[in-house]
Amino acid sequence: MSPRVRRKALVEAIDSYLRKGAAIDIDGMGSFELEGDRVVFQPNGRPRVFLAYTKEDRVEVRKLYDALQEAGFEPWMDEEKLLPGQNWPRAIERAIDVADFFLICFSRRSVAKRGFFQSELRYALDVATLVPLEEIFLVPVRLSECDVPLQIARRTQYIDLFPDWEIGVKALILMMKGQTTRRDKRRTKLSK
Repeated sequence: MSPRVRRKALVEAIDSYLRKGAAIDIDGMGSFELEGDRVVFQPNGRPRVFLAYTKEDRVEVRKLYDALQEAGFEPWMDEEKLLPGQNWPRAIERAIDVADFFLICFSRRSVAKRGFFQSELRYALDVATLVPLEEIFLVPVRLSECDVPLQIARRTQYIDLFPDWEIGVKALILMMKGQTTRRDKRRTKLSK
């Protein structure tokens, strides 16, 4: 099938879907909707937050996911966002690429464990080199008493969500909201 034929088939499928009254969500970035006879894109203005964690910490991270969502953020957690059959390594890289914040959820279990958590962390360290120096992107979050890897601890302040979960989460959300406001002001200033 030629690219032109594929494009036409895609447009027809999207049009058919929209005419049924459904919206098409694009990775938390926004959605296409039908307004009258026009297809419009409604951007999602909520800051995107990637949650890197190990499976053993999923209960705590799920709580953090819910708190971030309630606070007006668009958290990304593999259990919530990955679809059956999806190329998950590519989907994870894409989610990291478009994230406004990358939360590294450290615990006694995660710091010593080999696996995809370490790969996500290395990929995010590379992405962080593209982010302006005055912007906060990588945020180490300690779920329990543990050592943050030196490569990160030397450069980046971490936040503890223990012994008082509520205080830690409030401080994290306050920091991210403040950073988002500063980032938005800077971008508005640059666009003038």
